[in-house]
Amino acid sequence: MDRKVFTIMVLYIGVAIGIVVSFTSFHKSTTGVSAIHMLDIGQGDSFLIVAPNGAKMLIDGGKDAQVLTKLSEVLPLGDSSIDVVLATHPDADHIGGLPYVLDRYHVGLFLTSDVFSDTKTVASMYSILDKKKIPSYYVRHGMYVDFGTDTISPQNHFDVLFPDRDTSHWETNSASVVGKLYLGNRTALFTGDSPIAIEAYLLQTIPEILPSDILKLGHHGSKTSNSFNYLKTIHPSLALISAGVDNSYGHPHQETLTTLSTLHIPYVSTQTAGTVTLTVSSDGTTWNTKKEK
Repeated sequence: MDRKVFTIMVLYIGVAIGIVVSFTSFHKSTTGVSAIHMLDIGQGDSFLIVAPNGAKMLIDGGKDAQVLTKLSEVLPLGDSSIDVVLATHPDADHIGGLPYVLDRYHVGLFLTSDVFSDTKTVASMYSILDKKKIPSYYVRHGMYVDFGTDTISPQNHFDVLFPDRDTSHWETNSASVVGKLYLGNRTALFTGDSPIAIEAYLLQTIPEILPSDILKLGHHGSKTSNSFNYLKTIHPSLALISAGVDNSYGHPHQETLTTLSTLHIPYVSTQTAGTVTLTVSSDGTTWNTKKEK
């Protein structure tokens, strides 16, 4: 899809919604269970969030069609809808699987950073968005996705913390969407591949918002992200690492693992645990962890 056409489309829709993305037509669930699924898709990122009312949000899609297999393993048989898809940035290991998701699933909304990458994958993704007329937005700080309320969890939403400006010509990792998930009384921070420079900026501008129960480590546990001060400020009870076994980048780097150890932050990785599912207890106060392996 032509970049200019896509820009016009998202800006037109963006004017209509202001700063809030909210739905009243989420697919309802009778279980009331909140979950974060860290999908084992190899070297890349893909996380499926399920709110208590059954609303679903997919953050990134890994590098290829493997995401479809992993989604089928955690979603109910026959479930063909995902309410929100967020592409944190257009690197192949984050969006390579999204064209398959957008084509296969009924997607209600697509969100992304406005940084652009001129690749066949990006072109394919935009083409499907256009063909299926999926509402699409560039996100900025102050926007949030409202999953709705329920009797157990009065607040269920995903808040965009970064970018807070035009990043269309930035390096892709630096333009990653950073967002904080609220599921009742529990929180999780998603960072894309944000480097240390962006972490420092967030520490300077919104340090009070960063502390979270769960942290998705930046850039698959790379030493170019996950600074000591950043991890100390967030102080999660658990860190999540999505990285492929024996990947060529050496992720997660030993420097990051040493920092986690020094700060007494436990972690779980897809490399050893496979797909990891975190669920919130029925009273909305505790995370429960289930590993595939």
